[in-house]
Amino acid sequence: MAIFLTDFVPLLVYKVYKIIHFQTEWNIFKGIWKHKKDIMSSNIQVQRICQYCGTEFTARTTVTKYCSHRCGSLANKAKKRAEKVQKTNTETKQVKTKPIEELKAKEFLTVSDVSKLIGCSRQNVYKLINTGKLKATNILEKKTIVRRCDLDKIFNHSEIEAEPQTSIVDKLIQELTEWKQAGAFEITDCYTINEVLEKYSISETALQNLIKRESIPKIKKGWYAYVPKPIIDKLLS
Repeated sequence: MAIFLTDFVPLLVYKVYKIIHFQTEWNIFKGIWKHKKDIMSSNIQVQRICQYCGTEFTARTTVTKYCSHRCGSLANKAKKRAEKVQKTNTETKQVKTKPIEELKAKEFLTVSDVSKLIGCSRQNVYKLINTGKLKATNILEKKTIVRRCDLDKIFNHSEIEAEPQTSIVDKLIQELTEWKQAGAFEITDCYTINEVLEKYSISETALQNLIKRESIPKIKKGWYAYVPKPIIDKLLS
């Protein structure tokens, strides 16, 4: 037993010494590293604008976003709150549009369904049905059914026919023809529309009706429309 203690005690003392020595060296290393890090960081001073409060501050790194821990925390809370609001709005939108998506998938629609799909009142839907623009079937006394394909036909065939566009050359030829029919009057021998209205105290609607009824030639030059003085004076004098 004495021999065992003689061998064990020095070994134990040695182990304890190694542990204490290692811990001391580790603390010294951490202190030196922290000191170097503080020196490196203190050498950098960058003027930045806080992304939360908008205050200008001196930062020690080029990627610092906030002037203080408080602004960082508030910004993080605001970001999480905005994400929750966005998520709620998305869910609400999905709930609101879900019935419309279900209606789009239906092959047979009621009058109420049609009104929701095209965004009009039930009365307008009945007008489309009564005028024959929308085909519908009365399967019961108060049950009107519309096929989805018949509803789609309204929009497929309701394209407005574009009016034929007159080329610039054709327009000039037409103006010259009208001007010749007017007797090739000079501009000085013509009134503008405003001059006729002021001289004869006539309304613009009445003048336009007179020009149309009497087939008075009218030529447009620039911003003004001209009518021959002899013809206007003869009709309105």
